[in-house]
Amino acid sequence: MVKRSSGSRHYPRTVRLNQLLHEIVAEEIERIDDERLGFFTVVGVEIERDLRRAVVWYTTLDEPEAEADLVAALEEHRSRLQSAIARQARMKRTPELTFRPDTVIAQAQRVEQILRDIDDQGGPVPSGPPAPSGGDGS
Repeated sequence: MVKRSSGSRHYPRTVRLNQLLHEIVAEEIERIDDERLGFFTVVGVEIERDLRRAVVWYTTLDEPEAEADLVAALEEHRSRLQSAIARQARMKRTPELTFRPDTVIAQAQRVEQILRDIDDQGGPVPSGPPAPSGGDGS
């Protein structure tokens, strides 16, 4: 008989911390009144195993030209975000935050555009696997 531990101990501490830091950072950014943040969304947080550093993955709907202003705003507000983590998370050490854009949405949009271009050039794009041929030699 396998005894399971109760509570949230069934997955690694770093996963729980990633979720906690994601919530703290996202909530704190909502409180910041800085127009440079624009349409900014925290996509996820990945804390290193030693808990010294964490990457905050983000996405924005702003124009690419506004990226430099966004990065400057994030750097300016880093200490406020780290302070919020220190207040709200029960950790011996507050991780140093770094910010990186999440490119998944942009990559998905690029793939969609390529598929539309293919469709425009040569007809329908197959939507699934090819139909099976008759296995009885016909």
